[in-house]
Amino acid sequence: MSTTKITSEGQITLPRKIQEHLHVAAGDRVEFVIAPTGEVQVRPLKGSARKLFGLIHQPGMRSVSVEEMNESIGEYVAADNERIRKGLSRTEE
Repeated sequence: MSTTKITSEGQITLPRKIQEHLHVAAGDRVEFVIAPTGEVQVRPLKGSARKLFGLIHQPGMRSVSVEEMNESIGEYVAADNERIRKGLSRTEE
């Protein structure tokens, strides 16, 4: 049996044995579910961000920095704000 303490913030550390059993690591998410019996179940959430790494990479395509991504997002948001100010729908651009 594995045990752990609850911090004053209400946080717990999953013991290594439990992490290995759930196949989770730092940065992964788990959910707590209260079963009809009153037991609390801990389940790993699928779809870790680590598993998405490289998902949309296409061979021959250059890597983009976080700064370039932020700049591109900023340009899109600015253009979308301008469109909204003009009262246009996305199809009227």
